[in-house]
Amino acid sequence: MAALAEDLGRPVQAGLRGHGGLTAEVFSDLAAVEGLWRGLEADPAVLMTPYQRFDWVAAYLGAGIDAGEETRILVLRDAHGRARVLLPLTVGRRGPLRVARVVGDRHANFHMPLFASREAAAMPGEDLIEALVRAGRAAGIDAFALRNQPRVWDGTPNPLAGGGLSAPSDAYGMLLGPDAEATLRRVFSGDARKKLRAKERKLVEFLGAVEHRVAETPEAAAEIQAAFYAQKAARFADLGVTDPYAEAEIRRFIAAATAPGGDGRAAIEVHALVASESGRILATFGGAVDGARFCGMWTSFDTDSELGRFSPGEILLHRLVGHQAAQGRRALDLGVGEAGYKAKTCDETIELVEQTVPVSPASHALVLASRLAVRLKHRIKRSPRLWAAAQNLRRRLRR
Repeated sequence: MAALAEDLGRPVQAGLRGHGGLTAEVFSDLAAVEGLWRGLEADPAVLMTPYQRFDWVAAYLGAGIDAGEETRILVLRDAHGRARVLLPLTVGRRGPLRVARVVGDRHANFHMPLFASREAAAMPGEDLIEALVRAGRAAGIDAFALRNQPRVWDGTPNPLAGGGLSAPSDAYGMLLGPDAEATLRRVFSGDARKKLRAKERKLVEFLGAVEHRVAETPEAAAEIQAAFYAQKAARFADLGVTDPYAEAEIRRFIAAATAPGGDGRAAIEVHALVASESGRILATFGGAVDGARFCGMWTSFDTDSELGRFSPGEILLHRLVGHQAAQGRRALDLGVGEAGYKAKTCDETIELVEQTVPVSPASHALVLASRLAVRLKHRIKRSPRLWAAAQNLRRRLRR
């Protein structure tokens, strides 16, 4: 078996072909697999989430968020040598074990592999797991910790979800239609649209005209992000919690991902509701995008209590949904976790699964512990009584 060439990016090959006819390659260098990756992305048959776009992954890895972990790009080929599956990973220590996670960790809502087509995604789950295990042995990986695997993506079952445990929280989204106005009428009830129009009229009376802006340049994105960071800092300070967006690595990632990538499109699209005269940014929304989908990653709003009564965040969401439909995207989701604004607008629940795949004998204890933790979190999050108790305990610990 070939040695792993860190500098040259040559792949380790798991030479034995499994029952599904799959052979595995493990790359350590993004540049070595960029051409293949972009080619798969550009194929209309591809099945993937925006979080597995090459430019999103490259921006994340380049920011140094997971410093100290190793990059591994897993490519599975069929008996004809065609790439069927691509999975970007980071490998780090968890105690004595080397554990692989999909690139993005908690900054990505979905960690599904990139499948070359729906036909590729239709492979038996046991064949895919077997290929992962063989690749893991070749790369010195003890286990795969695969969070937030959608059970179904764009109508196609995810073979990595089989046998996994239901995640503590699901994600929520909506389908978009070719007619933006018809989509808005479907997503927002007549009563909701009436209330939003009234709030916007009062907001205009208070501040003057407002407009929806989409960042088209890195400079415009940076201006919106500066407002986002200030709004989030104020919000987290009110809650008495640490601001994760204050970290330099996170800001480097966002700056890179909101700039045009190798295909000319930004990996993260940034929106804002802006007071036209003053330029004051009232609310923001950022999401990972590809040609078909907008995946919400964050939102913020001006914490001024005078503005709160006009709900600038809800006004921006209304504009965002219409804009995405007009751009020809087929779906929009608002990420993982429950929230009132999601419940009011989303008509799709994206069920998520936590999957831990053991590779080495020593990893079976980790798998057991992970499954117990997932079950406990799921029980707490899905029980209003237990979740309220957990939130109360968290507030008391903060004080």
